[in-house]
Amino acid sequence: MDLWPETSQSCHADDRTLPRIDSKGMRMQLDVRCLVIPDVKLIRTPRFSDARGYFCETFQRADFIGQGLANDFLQDNQSSSDRSGTVRGLHFQRPPFAQTKLVRVLQGSIFDVAVDLRRSSPSFGRHIAVRLSSRSNEQLLVPAGFAHGFCTLEPDTVVFYKVDQVYSAAHDGGINWADPGLGIEWPVGPAEAILSEKDRVLPMLADLDPVFQ
Repeated sequence: MDLWPETSQSCHADDRTLPRIDSKGMRMQLDVRCLVIPDVKLIRTPRFSDARGYFCETFQRADFIGQGLANDFLQDNQSSSDRSGTVRGLHFQRPPFAQTKLVRVLQGSIFDVAVDLRRSSPSFGRHIAVRLSSRSNEQLLVPAGFAHGFCTLEPDTVVFYKVDQVYSAAHDGGINWADPGLGIEWPVGPAEAILSEKDRVLPMLADLDPVFQ
């Protein structure tokens, strides 16, 4: 599996011209990292702490556009999982309702996975896997053309994500999380994983008709 930061790099060769937050109220700088599949990006925003706790901006459209991330997010989704070892995915939506997702964890932590389903991509069938935590202040940008899913690593884990297309049941799809052909080293096995019946019977990638050309 491909884990950040060992396999990441800055997506910008020179970021000296990008604005930073300071005492004069300038914009904060996003730390955007390209992973082994470069279209999948890990994003950090600064977190400012004091005796009360912390404050951070998690999304500011102008800052994202300044980094070349101009997705028009239309819908926010949130899930809560009571038990660790809960698996949700691997999900996608077919065109024209394909979704880019911006994923972060509000409470707890997850093993987060994106699988490239773009047939023309040199990384077709490969995946990115990262650990996201409410303590790390990181977000994963999963582009359209990928299946996405995660496994909770702690009880009472809450996951929040923005999408740039609304949900469409008629375009909903997925691949089986435990497909051995994907080579994903999940933190739980099939016997221990907690899944919906819908996710349990999703097809293997080899049995999926082409979705993203």
